[in-house]
Amino acid sequence: MRPYVILNAGMTLDGKIASKSRNSEISGSEDLMRVHELRKKVDAIMVGINTVIVDNPRLTVHKIPGKKKDNPIRIVVDSKGRTPLSSRVLSGEAETIIAVSKKADKKRVTQLKKKAKVIICGKDKVDLKCLMEKLYEMSIKTILLEGGGTLNWSMLSGGLVDEVRVAIAPVIVGGEKAVTLVEGEGFNLIKEGVKLGLKRNYPLGEDFILEYEVLK
Repeated sequence: MRPYVILNAGMTLDGKIASKSRNSEISGSEDLMRVHELRKKVDAIMVGINTVIVDNPRLTVHKIPGKKKDNPIRIVVDSKGRTPLSSRVLSGEAETIIAVSKKADKKRVTQLKKKAKVIICGKDKVDLKCLMEKLYEMSIKTILLEGGGTLNWSMLSGGLVDEVRVAIAPVIVGGEKAVTLVEGEGFNLIKEGVKLGLKRNYPLGEDFILEYEVLK
């Protein structure tokens, strides 16, 4: 058993979730409120280590009225245990789980354990299927995946995503070094790709929301 996972992202019309300089201020104010309403409803939010290092996000419910109990658990996929100890995800605003591999420096893991719960899954990098099973055992039943292109690929290609929701902003940024919604190795053939079924679509401010179910 594993949690129900919703991949959510704001992206440009040309599929970028961050520019070549890693600027990711894409969503309009209305979409930010939508995302925080979604955060309020799930058990946990999951991101990769690059998101933590580049954006230093809080990963809490703060764009809409709420209380501390509304904050979901924060999960960071961090194979080598590189999460900076000063990161905002290690604040006392919400519980945090750091997922590392056996390759992570033991001294670093000891330091992280003082500020978060550490889960070890995988030899050289985090085994996401193992992580999902352990999170489910911890009563985490729903996860909002706010990953970068690499983590999104790993979760999708591993069959670990149930829904995809994107807010498309009316802007094109281009850039071969910009971050796309899904990166990683990619599939060789289009027919091998992850199949989606449209559930809902609607305009929201200047953005356009698309909600899909992942077809099994």
